Amino acid sequence: MARIKPLTTAERSALRTEVEAAKQLSSHHLLGMQDLKPEEIKLIMDTAFMMKNILSIRTKKTAHLQGRSVITFFAENSTRTRLSFDMACKYLGATTSSIGASDASLKKGENLYDTAKTLEMMSTDILVVRHPQSGAPHYLASRMDASVVNAGDGMNEHPTQALLDMMTMIEYKGAIKGLKVAIAGDAMHSRVMRSNVWALSKVGAEVRVAAPPTMTPRYLDQMPCIVCHDVREACEEVDVIMGLRVQLERQRSALFPSINEYAHFFGIDAECLELARPDAIIMHPGPCNHGVEMPTYIHEHERSVIHEQVANGVAVRMAVLFLLNAKRNAKRAELELLEIQSDTDQIDY
Repeated sequence: MARIKPLTTAERSALRTEVEAAKQLSSHHLLGMQDLKPEEIKLIMDTAFMMKNILSIRTKKTAHLQGRSVITFFAENSTRTRLSFDMACKYLGATTSSIGASDASLKKGENLYDTAKTLEMMSTDILVVRHPQSGAPHYLASRMDASVVNAGDGMNEHPTQALLDMMTMIEYKGAIKGLKVAIAGDAMHSRVMRSNVWALSKVGAEVRVAAPPTMTPRYLDQMPCIVCHDVREACEEVDVIMGLRVQLERQRSALFPSINEYAHFFGIDAECLELARPDAIIMHPGPCNHGVEMPTYIHEHERSVIHEQVANGVAVRMAVLFLLNAKRNAKRAELELLEIQSDTDQIDY
């Protein structure tokens, strides 16, 4: 009889996490931070730190998603998000395929529904989607059996960016509850801002959003944040300063007189750092327009954690894929059990 090897510490941890995922996650999709409960956010954070430990070992390879298929569908250009999802899939052992903005048949006139059905017929388990239209991932999730991960939809949300931002804050600050976070920049077009406001407020942080009046969404005062029109006011005594990219590609008309004027009044500079707490950290979702959202010396400052955000992006996306797969496994097991019970009830003894 073959000797049964005991589970390793990592395997026991992963098994416990799978059980917790089945219990705590309310959905097998990740569509936005507005939908998540605080305990679900905590589960993802705990799992992300477990995944970061995996990334620190020599092999960087697990079999958690072996036999599963993941398709990344990016109808918008991306570097960090797309690459980190691709790497996360490979580290977890999944079979992956990728569709870029120039590859999709959408340019040939195919609608999003037909694209969804095509991907579903290829036995896709998890679909990671970025789309210029807000709500596109929600549309796909309602029409596919596959788990859908929102990698950014229009000006709506970017949940995995908010999660990696939170992970970075935890690493450098120990906890998020009680933190004061200033988010400054193009709030009008920023899905990163929306996801961070929803996420950080749920776990006890005070969030301040600073943007020019022409780049402030009309509904911002209805979100759980403090609205500022002066970046220096927003930065007073904060623990975290986060810059937002000026998204010129989404602007239909000029929303500020010039780049130089924007940088002068809303760029993150040395004065902002002086107003913040002495140990405040600097963040940015990337890519950064150097000299606009912040000068290069701020981007590369000793208190900048921008490069660490990129590293944490892989761990967070590994955690999301792992947990959604665990939820799918639990759901599949429930359905199989129901089928067995149904078959048993039909047996005539």
